[in-house]
Amino acid sequence: MATATLGNLTAIIALLITAATAASDAPPGTGYTNHTVGGAAGWFFNGTANTSATNYSSWAATLTFNLGDFLIFNTNSNTTVIQTYNDTTYLSCSVDDAEDDDTSQYNGGSTQFGDKMTVAVPLTIEGPNYYFSGANDGVQCQQGMAFEIQVKHGLGLPSSLNQPPPPPYIEPPGPDSVQSPPVSDSQNGAFRGGANVGGVLCPLLAVSVLF
Repeated sequence: MATATLGNLTAIIALLITAATAASDAPPGTGYTNHTVGGAAGWFFNGTANTSATNYSSWAATLTFNLGDFLIFNTNSNTTVIQTYNDTTYLSCSVDDAEDDDTSQYNGGSTQFGDKMTVAVPLTIEGPNYYFSGANDGVQCQQGMAFEIQVKHGLGLPSSLNQPPPPPYIEPPGPDSVQSPPVSDSQNGAFRGGANVGGVLCPLLAVSVLF
């Protein structure tokens, strides 16, 4: 068995002190990040050229995403923002076969074609998250308006995103109503579910972001 000399012990202690100092100098993760999807290009589709405004997969590949971060979609009402945890739904560019608990559509609240809007989507589930536009019967997605991210644990969810939502308000149907209005998720105006999700609009609700 080797025996450590006084000189060796001194060298080991010095190394430990240096490592501890370096660790203390490293910038701690103390906040959450808002990621503007596509950067300056935003979340847009050029119908004339039949192309997306930028390569969203390349944009996503350069960034780190954590629980509690937000994706900010600067876009317009010509597009949709669909979030899914189902890779089959993502690859099909369609919500027709999506499950109620794995796919959401987020909307900015406008019913006018071409209106500008900003949609904030919180990252609340660790692992693969998929995003695409389902507009034009999936053509926008098929032409590049889609991307995948890997959400890491980071600091974990802030309390504002880690609480069960209050029951959503449902307007009572009027006497001439044929069916009840759709039920929205209380966060961000997201609609859960598969078929018929593409035609629903709901105002974007304000969500607090912790930094």
